[in-house]
Amino acid sequence: MNIRNIYTYALQREQEGKRFFEESAARASHASVAGIFERLAQEEERHIAFIQGLIDRLDQEAQAPVEAMAAGEGSFFSGRAASEMIDQTTLESMTPDLPVLRMAYIIERDFAEFYDMAAARATGEAQEALATLARWEHTHEALFKRLHDQLFEEYVNMPWGG
Repeated sequence: MNIRNIYTYALQREQEGKRFFEESAARASHASVAGIFERLAQEEERHIAFIQGLIDRLDQEAQAPVEAMAAGEGSFFSGRAASEMIDQTTLESMTPDLPVLRMAYIIERDFAEFYDMAAARATGEAQEALATLARWEHTHEALFKRLHDQLFEEYVNMPWGG
């Protein structure tokens, strides 16, 4: 397995994810959803920097160890997600955001699965780095699944006409 190719592919996917979340934030019909997408785009930027650091580390042994690079990556979603959940009273205005939340969930699930698969095939520090990325993406995946499912449940039980 060529770890540089894995990191390069991961970097490209994270950059695409960041763009998707930035664009989704700009189009979101509800401020809470827009804020979540904006924060996720910021986290994706940290993932991009982390992966770029891994690539740079392949070129120079003097780089910081993986665990130091990952230190302090406190996910916004892991600590504050529950308190930032969408207010049910704004459900009607958020219905257009349902497909975007679903797509965000799918993107994060795909990232997590990719990192899990790559970590299972890697060894040493590469395995540790990829497992760290997988954990971060699983956190995002769980948040978007929960948000989508909560909003969808409210929507399907909403009386017609609001």
